[in-house]
Amino acid sequence: MNIQGHSALVTGGASGLGAATARELARRGAKVAVLDRNGDGARALAAEIGGIGIECDITSTASVQQAIAAASAAHGAARLLMNIAGIGTAKRIIGKDGTAAALEDFQRVIEVNLIGTYNVTRLAVAEMARLEPLADGERGVVVCTASVAAFDGQVGQEAYSASKGGLVSMTLPLARDLAQHGIRVCTIAPGLFLTPLMAGLPVPVQESLAASIPFPKRLGKPEEFAHLAASIVENLSLNGEVIRLDGALRMAPR
Repeated sequence: MNIQGHSALVTGGASGLGAATARELARRGAKVAVLDRNGDGARALAAEIGGIGIECDITSTASVQQAIAAASAAHGAARLLMNIAGIGTAKRIIGKDGTAAALEDFQRVIEVNLIGTYNVTRLAVAEMARLEPLADGERGVVVCTASVAAFDGQVGQEAYSASKGGLVSMTLPLARDLAQHGIRVCTIAPGLFLTPLMAGLPVPVQESLAASIPFPKRLGKPEEFAHLAASIVENLSLNGEVIRLDGALRMAPR
C-alpha cells in the first residue's frame, strides 16, 4: 500500500516508538491521528507533524470508540493501524520476603498490552472492512508491537512476556481472519531500543545493555522501528508475520 494520503491511527504515539512511527508515516504522506493516554503529549506531537492528537485509553471501549470517531471525522476512516501502546513491568512471582506477587499487577499488564491491543484492533478493523478496496484488493494494514521478551523472557517478566507472547500468537489468526476483508496483520518484536524509559537509565547501564547485542552493538533507534513499520505497510506480501528487530539479540535469563 502506498502510504501517501491514507489515514493512520498510532496508539502510544506521544513518545518513543509510537512518536517515531507517527513522524515516519506523516513524512510519507499519511494523515496521522496520535492516540495516547497522555493527551497533551499526543496533541503536541500531532501539532509537530500536522496530524490530530487524541487522548485515548486503549483498555476502554468507549475511549477507543470516541478516538476512532474523532480521527475519522478529521481524516476519514483509517486504513493503517499501528498498535504501539503498552506498559512494562518486572516483578518476581515470589518476592525476597517469600510473598507471592500481586495478581492485580499481572492482570494490568495483560489488560493493557494484550487485551488493549485487541480492543483497538477489533474496533478499527470493523471500520476498515467497510472501505472500498484499493486496486490490489487491499483495504488496510495492522501492525502490532510485541517484544523479544515474548521469546526470551527474563527473570520477573512473566506478565510482560505473557502479554507480548499473546500478541505473537494472535498475529497469524488475525491475518487469516481478516484476509477475506483485504486487511493484512504483522507484528514487530523489538529488542533493546533507546526509548525514553531506556534513556533514563545511567549511561553505564545503557552501554552494558548495548554490549549484549551482537550487531550493531548499540541500542536500537526508534526511527528503525518506524521504518520497518512503514515498510510492512508498503510490502503487500508481508502478512501474518512476526519480525524480530533486535540485532540478533537473545536475552539472557537476567
